[in-house]
Amino acid sequence: MTILIVVLAYFCVLLVLSRLTAGRKSTNDAFYRANRRAPWYMVAFGMVGASISGVTFVSVPGMVLRTDMTYMQTCLGFIVGYFVVAFVLLPVYYRLNLTTIYTYLLNRLGRRSYKTGASFFLLSKMTGAAVRFFVVCIILQRFVLDAMGIPFWLTVPLMVSLIWLYTRRGGIKTLVWTDTFQTVCMFLALILIIYKVMGALDYSLSDAVTAIKSDARSRMFVFDDWVTKQNFWKQFFSGMFITIVMTGLDQDMMQKNMTCHTLRDAQKDMCTYGFAFAPANLLFMCLGILLAQLAARQGLSLPASGDELLPMYAATGRLGQAVVVLFVVGIVAASFSSADSALTSLTTSYCVDIRERADDERLRKRAHIGVAVVFVVFILLFRLFNSTSIIDAIYVMCGYTYGPLLGLFAFGLFTIRQTADRLVPYICVASPLLCFLLDKTIASTTGYHFGYELLMLNGLLTFCGLWLAGTGKNKK
Repeated sequence: MTILIVVLAYFCVLLVLSRLTAGRKSTNDAFYRANRRAPWYMVAFGMVGASISGVTFVSVPGMVLRTDMTYMQTCLGFIVGYFVVAFVLLPVYYRLNLTTIYTYLLNRLGRRSYKTGASFFLLSKMTGAAVRFFVVCIILQRFVLDAMGIPFWLTVPLMVSLIWLYTRRGGIKTLVWTDTFQTVCMFLALILIIYKVMGALDYSLSDAVTAIKSDARSRMFVFDDWVTKQNFWKQFFSGMFITIVMTGLDQDMMQKNMTCHTLRDAQKDMCTYGFAFAPANLLFMCLGILLAQLAARQGLSLPASGDELLPMYAATGRLGQAVVVLFVVGIVAASFSSADSALTSLTTSYCVDIRERADDERLRKRAHIGVAVVFVVFILLFRLFNSTSIIDAIYVMCGYTYGPLLGLFAFGLFTIRQTADRLVPYICVASPLLCFLLDKTIASTTGYHFGYELLMLNGLLTFCGLWLAGTGKNKK
């Protein structure tokens, strides 16, 4: 009951922030772009929480059980990716004064390219956001709502309805402020949980640092094995391209960045939270090592799935009821922060890109409800079919669905060639299918499976297809 009260109180704070920031009249410009008046430092701080979802909160600590701390190699690639987005993509978006970034494809390649890019975003974001929000629903279901007799099929629409309530008026204008609050809650919960684990181990801060450094799972870099998925260069470049695609080519993430008044402010925002992302993930992995050491000291078996490591302690009361509450607050903050922006960006893209009615407030309100309903359906479907580590599942889907976006934007930005617009939808569908066949064929013959590098391969195949379908220089 305590957890349920905390979650409801947390939601009430979000609802109050929504009322204060949305204003009396909700306009489409405020919903889509926050009137381009958001302070860059608020956007930057909130974006840290928006980038770190409930998936990160649950999965990253447990990753040390399988791959040590080698995920930091990917995080270093993230930093470079954020700088590419800040100084290559943001200037294009601001120069064209875009509401959605896929309008660039309309201007550069044509209408079918534009619709294809927006459609791939809708599929990718709906899938990825459903996976992320699935985490918080499962945790609350297992440790709170099952005891109250509330079924999972009812939990999901209830949680999504809460998000819809505080985003329906202000949209992105509200999220700039709610994200800041949720980021504070998430990091406060993380730091306090680490403090509690250190206390259970009788560690001071210096003891904890020494214990983590001396642990075999603290290995970060792999340079000597070119076959493993944990090779430094594979992880680094994959991290860079994941950021370029999942941030720079993602309407969800860019919509918040483009609420800043000027390009310079948006670039400061992007670079600031880009640097913050690596130490934030490092904290999660340090927590994972401390939890593994605590399990060894107490004679407990480590869970088969890394996703169960943090819940094994934080959600079961082994570290006290206070940690249970902190864990729920942290995971709810992280999950709400990513899910609310997903609903807003999906509504924006549908109205602006698919329907091309950016000024229709009535359509926007209906679309916001419709997106929430589809979101619920995706979450319920994911529970039926998920069988892999959640964070890996997201990146696998990212490789297949974001790859065509990478190829489309790379072709548009780095060539002066025009392509056959009517063939673009077929090329963008064929590319991930070909990647899937290549992965299965190579795995069956050599035993090697593509990892995060699948995204780069997918983008390259799309780029090559667009080039082969090219018709000479762009005349626009």
